[in-house]
Amino acid sequence: MYRSKLNEKLQESLAAVLPILAIVLILSFTIAPLPTSVLMAFLFGAVLLVVGMMFFSLGAELAMSPMGERVGACITKTRRVGIMLTLGFLLGFLITISEPDLQVLANQVQAVPNMVLIVTVAVGVGLFLCFAMLRMLLSVPLNTMLVGFYIVVFVLAMFVPKDFLAVAFDSGGVTTGPMTVPFIMAMGVGVSAIRSDKHSANDSFGLVALCSIGPILAVLILSLIFHPDGGSYTPVVIPEIGDSAALWQLFFVAFPTYFKEIAVSLLPIAAFFAVFDLVSLHLERKQLIRIGVGLAYTYLGLVIFLTGVNVGFMPAGNYLGSVIAGLSCNWIIIPIGMLIGYFIVMAEPAVYVLMRQVEELTDGAIPGSAMKHSLSIGVAVSVGLAMIRVLTGISIFYLLVPGYAVAIVLSFFVPKLFTAIAFDSGGVASGPMATTFLLPFAMGACSAVGGNIVTDAFGVVAMVAMTPLITIQGLGLLYRLRTRRGAAESVPAVSGDAFAASDDLAIIDL
Repeated sequence: MYRSKLNEKLQESLAAVLPILAIVLILSFTIAPLPTSVLMAFLFGAVLLVVGMMFFSLGAELAMSPMGERVGACITKTRRVGIMLTLGFLLGFLITISEPDLQVLANQVQAVPNMVLIVTVAVGVGLFLCFAMLRMLLSVPLNTMLVGFYIVVFVLAMFVPKDFLAVAFDSGGVTTGPMTVPFIMAMGVGVSAIRSDKHSANDSFGLVALCSIGPILAVLILSLIFHPDGGSYTPVVIPEIGDSAALWQLFFVAFPTYFKEIAVSLLPIAAFFAVFDLVSLHLERKQLIRIGVGLAYTYLGLVIFLTGVNVGFMPAGNYLGSVIAGLSCNWIIIPIGMLIGYFIVMAEPAVYVLMRQVEELTDGAIPGSAMKHSLSIGVAVSVGLAMIRVLTGISIFYLLVPGYAVAIVLSFFVPKLFTAIAFDSGGVASGPMATTFLLPFAMGACSAVGGNIVTDAFGVVAMVAMTPLITIQGLGLLYRLRTRRGAAESVPAVSGDAFAASDDLAIIDL
């Protein structure tokens, strides 16, 4: 069984990575020649990326999703709000501490100690996971909460140092990565399964959306305390490789670091689930073995994946950005960035978790292909806007405010399910590929044009997290218009009021 699953995941991984590989190779042989050492490291990293995604995707399916569903369902069954919120906060805190993307971002921000930033973000996620659970239990409309919290975010953002603004919004994107998304999304399914009302399926989405707001607020508040100085960041090291043995040594030296890092990351979640099983779940031995195998696959996949992207992709992204931005026609970095953005989102491990869950919960009414193209278009636009920021130095505030305003206005006109999926997809799209390739790409370009790294390059992850909110809801608006047209043609006598009262899932099923 596992062999056939691995073959399936291998095909998905190849389909995701090969377009990025082709784009970088074409650029390296034409307008942006790469040093041989950087190119070889990138190629070897791409191989590790494929293998890592394959193992991680299978591990998330076997372990992380079932764990999240069972924990979510069991927590809800207690019917004790205090216990539910305490466990929700603890889970949000532990999972965030485990998130590899957050470690990468923390290493880039030297104005604040790594652990201070990580703990601050973890507290934000824990608190907002509690808000998300309360929303599901009380059936509070997601768009109502989004409007309220984002008003607070943008009002507070007007008072923080500008050097920290982009970092704060980036932190909301990196928090929802490959460790967080499978568990939290499955937890939402588990919580909603306890409810029997017709809106429970809609409310199973939206946890990731709210958990992305917590870190932004927490880091904005932190910036008022630390008053960080601008310009502090860790430059990407361009490797010098003399031969194939040196290439292997470059990656071999990095493996122990990620073996330790992911072990420390997974241990709290595994320990929490083990204790939870002993106290409440009491799963059968066969189920525990399956979850154990899945955790092993998840561990191995993340180690291989992160080694590949950090050692192989980060230097290539930085160098490509600096070379292209250094051309006389440096505006070309905008369409090139959009092309990279279109394909790179499919290399995010958590994207496949989201697509599979959407297809399952909507019985195929929202196909994975529609999600895929909508996400790709959104990320392409976001990277293009990020490159415009790098070239012009325009404040991220002037892009985020209208972007989120449009997304929130759309939430009042599309089916609720699409709104929840859209805001979840924003967090899912801004994963390790955005952190380890797109961010260094923007940093390299920013250095080449003499811009401010902290204010102009940081923020690309935030942009990647924003634009899918609009494109996925645009897909929802299209579905609504199509179903209205279909309903009008088949039943001309149905009034607008009767349609407005229909259920969102019924609208989609039309």
